[in-house]
Amino acid sequence: MQPTRILRAFGSSEKPNITGFDMRKFLKATATPRYDPWERNEAWRYTGRFSRFNRFRNSLPGFGIASVAFAGYCLYEHFFMKEEHDHHGVAAH
Repeated sequence: MQPTRILRAFGSSEKPNITGFDMRKFLKATATPRYDPWERNEAWRYTGRFSRFNRFRNSLPGFGIASVAFAGYCLYEHFFMKEEHDHHGVAAH
């Protein structure tokens, strides 16, 4: 009989861990500490000019103006630049 079957037979509801590594203990140890001594020194990175919103807003400068200009050009082309010839690929006689 395999050792895992023996352990299950004796009432062990959890799967045995042969490495001895406990994931719950690891997650508890790596969690955010209750007190961070460097929090005050690092706060400037996430406020003011460096906040997440400002970093996103300034990531594509001119994109808003360019998209409005492109939409305006597409509307102008659609309504005012009508072509007079046929597009069927057949030469007119």
